[in-house]
Amino acid sequence: MDLTVINDQGQQVTSLAASDETFGREYNEALVHQLVTAFQANARSGNRAQQTRAEVTASTHKPWRQKGTGRARAGRTSSPIWRGGGVAHPNKANENFEHKVNRKMYRAGLATILSQLAREGKLKVVESLGIDSPKTKHLADKLKSMGYAKVMIIAENVDDNLWLSSRNLPNVYVVEPHQADPWSLVKFGSVLITKAAIKQFEEMV
Repeated sequence: MDLTVINDQGQQVTSLAASDETFGREYNEALVHQLVTAFQANARSGNRAQQTRAEVTASTHKPWRQKGTGRARAGRTSSPIWRGGGVAHPNKANENFEHKVNRKMYRAGLATILSQLAREGKLKVVESLGIDSPKTKHLADKLKSMGYAKVMIIAENVDDNLWLSSRNLPNVYVVEPHQADPWSLVKFGSVLITKAAIKQFEEMV
């Protein structure tokens, strides 16, 4: 698979031959959907909780006598069918949302997404993305000259200058190859990757 290599002005200068195993796979929509769903589910924290009828603060007094009123029988106001009562099958804080994904599936899914981005021309390669000083404006101007408003940057080594320059840009996400995740690749759509990071991806997958 030949990847497009661009310069600081976003112009194609050459192409880079990359492994078909990593950047030339056929698109597998079902696998990508499973990966993204699992990533979002595993990021959830079990912090929602509801009360059962035993946990609701309510009187234990019988609201009215059993017979003779013409109304339905009622034992306690904490009943799930009463307004303000407990929940029959409540969510608890220790609820587990985890989805298991095998390592082989995860790596194959990442390669599938990268391959599709490369086919659509949304994955571009640069020699390096070094920033001389930790200035947000420097990185913003550099990406603007390359034609990017929203991009995921994958560098072989994210130094302090690059990290500090990017953290105040809401539409820029800088990671190293081992930190790349399927959800971010799909969300950002445009990916800017260094040559050295290409080699790391090929070794990972």
